[in-house]
Formats: sequence, structure tokens, C-alpha cells
Amino acid sequence: MTAILSALVVVLTFVCMEFLAWATHKYVMHGFLWSLHRDHHVKDHDSIFERNDVFFLVFALPSMLLLYLGSSRGFPAVLFWVGAGILLYGICYFLVHEIFIHQRVKWLRTTRSPYFHALRRAHKIHHKHTERSGSTCFGMLVVPMRYFVAARRELARERARSVKKRDRKPRATTVRSAQG
Repeated sequence: MTAILSALVVVLTFVCMEFLAWATHKYVMHGFLWSLHRDHHVKDHDSIFERNDVFFLVFALPSMLLLYLGSSRGFPAVLFWVGAGILLYGICYFLVHEIFIHQRVKWLRTTRSPYFHALRRAHKIHHKHTERSGSTCFGMLVVPMRYFVAARRELARERARSVKKRDRKPRATTVRSAQG
């Protein structure tokens, strides 16, 4: 396989994972496996870990299997690159969802990016519902446009407030001594 074709398989797999994750979140996590996902919406524990964390296996095991099979003799290498695309999506999920949005590790706390503000807002709306039904915004990286519009407005207001605040600060005056 050429490098370009391999990269294309990784990127295509990564993009497909967003839609697979959306469907899994909506129909499996908020469906028949709500009992595992519920503690992600309703904090009924003191541990840093949640029953919901089991879902990382849902995506990690196929990725590991494909990486292994794709690198083994006699199997098509394309499987390896599909596994790599799933792995990259998993890393992105960890960084965006667990660290940036839920702050399970205190990194990436602030941003001026409308995209990241929109992600946080959409996720907050998703978590507003503590029951199995009623939630919206099941994706991780793709969110409705209205959240981008709201994020841009919010950031513009913040910038305007900070400019006003800066302009209101009294300026230091210099005292000149009388020479004489």
C-alpha cells in the first residue's frame, strides 16, 4: 500500500468513527446499555472511574485486533490502517471528551476557539438531561451550527467587555516637578 492510500484509509476511518460513535452513543449507550452509561450523566459515585469507562473497550478492542491482524503475515495491510484510524479517534476522544470537556485531568482548561466553545456547549446541553431519553448532541467532534454561532457571539462579547474594562482603568499620571 502506498503512503497516500494508507493515510487516506486512516483519515476515512477517523471520519467514519465520528458517525459510528454518534450512533453507538445514541442507540446503545442511551439504549439497551444505559445502565453502564447512566453514571456519566448522574454522578452516583466518588471514584474517578465510571461504569461508562467500559465503553473504551468497545472501540479499543477492535482497534487492537485490526492493528494486530493488519501487521501479521498473510493479512491485508489495510486492516492495520483501519485499526490506526480507530486508535487516532480514541486518542482524540480521550483528549477532547475526558480532558478538555470533563476535565478529568486538569489540562486544556481555557480556549478562545469558537469550535471548542461550541463543543463544550453542545456537550453541556447533552448532559442537561439525566434520563435515558431527551438528550441531543450525541456526537463528539461534529456539533450543530447553532452552537458555533452562539460561541462566536459569546467570545465577541467577552472581547468587547475586556476592551471596555481596559479602557476604563485610570491611566497613571506623571507628576512634574516645578523647576525654578
